Amino acid sequence: MLYRQLGRTGEEVSILGFGCMRLPILDGRRDHIDVPLATKMLHHAIESGVNYVDTAFPYHGTSFQTPGASETFVGEALAGDYRDRVMLATKLPPWVVKSRGDMDTILAGQLERLQTDHIDCYLLHGLNPSTWKKIRDLGALEFLDSALADGRIRYAGFSFHDEVPVFKEIVDAYDWSFCQIQYNYMDEQYQAGLEGLRYAASRGLGVVVMEPLKGGRLAGRTPAEIQALWDSATVKRSPADWALRFVWNDPGVSTVLSGMGNVEQVVANIAAAEEALPDSLTTEELDLVDRVRQAYLARTVVGCTGCEYCLPCPSGINIPLILTHLNNASLFDDPTGEKGSYHVGLEMGATKRATECTRCGQCEEACPQNVPVADKLEEASHLFD
Repeated sequence: MLYRQLGRTGEEVSILGFGCMRLPILDGRRDHIDVPLATKMLHHAIESGVNYVDTAFPYHGTSFQTPGASETFVGEALAGDYRDRVMLATKLPPWVVKSRGDMDTILAGQLERLQTDHIDCYLLHGLNPSTWKKIRDLGALEFLDSALADGRIRYAGFSFHDEVPVFKEIVDAYDWSFCQIQYNYMDEQYQAGLEGLRYAASRGLGVVVMEPLKGGRLAGRTPAEIQALWDSATVKRSPADWALRFVWNDPGVSTVLSGMGNVEQVVANIAAAEEALPDSLTTEELDLVDRVRQAYLARTVVGCTGCEYCLPCPSGINIPLILTHLNNASLFDDPTGEKGSYHVGLEMGATKRATECTRCGQCEEACPQNVPVADKLEEASHLFD
């Protein structure tokens, strides 16, 4: 296992982190974790050198409003000496918080479920303009100061789902130790993206990457024309290996979270992590990744550039976000997975439903790409709602 510095903390973290959002489940129920199998996977990862474990308040739950099963599972699986061998990360859910006191109450519950007296890496979860303003105004930064001072948490960070200007504002607003962003070879210009990654790293923050496989889409059913590109490489790697190696290639990345669902994925990702040094991909290999990116983009069904001229929508619909989900369903031939991502956005307040479009026409008048937005939102509503 290779290790990198977590920003300026002085901590060394494994370049592969164990994400506990997509653990194996029983009977198709998200809240019924296959505890023996998931425990076997987590213990194998730790025995192989993984020392960063990430969970969150809602993971493996039936609602984002109540604790899921993930934190409880992690607490039980890390009982004994495993807890001392890892950096443990979990998150404060801004959408649940209604007062400054709620923050302390939520953290106390997390410490109990995780069976520990401290969280190594504590994040404000899923920040965007509205959740950032809400949690900041309720005193979240003072809460972090207090939790750091009394040892309930060791390092403060945030995870992020929005645009670069907001990301930079948040980075500059507090003495963060690390941040967590979505990043993969399809998302260099999406959300914080490459610009945000480099901005955070230049300011000494550790950068934890989530969704390196774009929710598994870059490792699942690979379209034939894209698999042919991978097969043309001199060095043979799986699509998942290529995607992980691309993220690890950036020296600004501290660790990459993988939400592994079976033992085989754990073994394969650990093997990939044994040789993924920064700047180790050749020019030819990076060119190949770019050709794969362009091949995926050729499957785009909506010509939305994310310029946001269509916003604000009078109905509160985040039009670019929903059109991104619609495109991804086509790009990766995964409407079911994209439907899940769409509903996560609804629960976190990132958008209103596509069905709430009134066809007022305001967005279409403003769109420089002449996208038939109302028709595409109707298409999204049939697919996702």
